[in-house]
Amino acid sequence: MKKIMVCAMAASAVCSANAQVKQTTVKTTVKTNTPSLVLKNSIDSFSYAAGMSVAASMRHAGAEQLNTGLFVKAMNDVYGKSKTVLTEEQANMTLQQKLQEFAKTKSDAQKAEGTVFLAANAKKSGITSLPNGLQYQVISAGEPNGAKPLAVDTVVVDYIGTLTNGTEFDNSVKRGQPATFPLNGVIRGWTEILQLMPKGAHWKVYIPSDLAYGENPPQGAPIPPNAVLVFEITLKDIKPAKTADH
Repeated sequence: MKKIMVCAMAASAVCSANAQVKQTTVKTTVKTNTPSLVLKNSIDSFSYAAGMSVAASMRHAGAEQLNTGLFVKAMNDVYGKSKTVLTEEQANMTLQQKLQEFAKTKSDAQKAEGTVFLAANAKKSGITSLPNGLQYQVISAGEPNGAKPLAVDTVVVDYIGTLTNGTEFDNSVKRGQPATFPLNGVIRGWTEILQLMPKGAHWKVYIPSDLAYGENPPQGAPIPPNAVLVFEITLKDIKPAKTADH
């Protein structure tokens, strides 16, 4: 619902842009792919920027098509205090339903893309595939006969996390400090793969979406729903869990 309210607020700002554009005379041109128009003052600039923001937000949400005539009509009705075709409740319900539909379409497409990626990746030299779908490549084997963590242990790791297209979303190396966390407190893919890694090992790991964040990635992170995640992980240390006797 928060997203819907944000879109509605931004859409209202765009209405101002349309009103301003219609009332102005061209003095300073702006180079665009459309006929030249003027941005005479800060309100004009803000209004046009609001329109850009709404359009970008809608496209990001999955709305590849929009009837801009009706879009402008709705904004003019609201700003002109005219009777709208839909009630506010109907408008919010329509937005919510359609945005959910767009989100599902994007999520399903991401899932299919991940399946294709993992199938192709499994055929590459040096890739080991596990029955649960995890894949890994050994870059450095680590300590000979090195200890491996248990799910209840705490691990110290350096890692770089990317999407399959190379987009980086996290990097402990850049932060200059390894991450320390209980192994049973992270995504399943990490919990399972790190139990196979000896201390000192450096692996590249490919985690299917159902062993990562699935349809619910962290809020604000550049990770789409149903994304396959790729990590370079170095297991630097293992801190065994304290036993009941201690």
